[in-house]
Amino acid sequence: MKLGTETGSLMNHVFSGYNDEPAVGMGATILMWSDRSPATIIEVNQKKRYIVIQEDNAKRVDNNGMSEAQTYEYSPDPEGAKRIYRKMKNGRWQEHYINPETKRLVKAGGYLSIGEREKYYDYSF
Repeated sequence: MKLGTETGSLMNHVFSGYNDEPAVGMGATILMWSDRSPATIIEVNQKKRYIVIQEDNAKRVDNNGMSEAQTYEYSPDPEGAKRIYRKMKNGRWQEHYINPETKRLVKAGGYLSIGEREKYYDYSF
């Protein structure tokens, strides 16, 4: 993995390397270019080294405007998008999708941090 080519910001690169052991109900953070979104682990498959997460709701509760100082409240979203992440050899969880023809997991891109939910919106883009 090359910093800046697959993880975007330095913070998201660092977050992608620190993960707790996944468990159903545990919080997770979807790492995008520089933004982050909260999620909940809804399935763990230890044998095949993959998990399924569902995106959570995040409601901003501060009054800081277009600032890096952001505070959110999180709640489950029963209609939230579901994503599959697979544990790679380097220990990071990378997003995958199921190829409809082969029924196999294929790399899709982004990374996940397991252990807590976090929302961050980068206003500089």
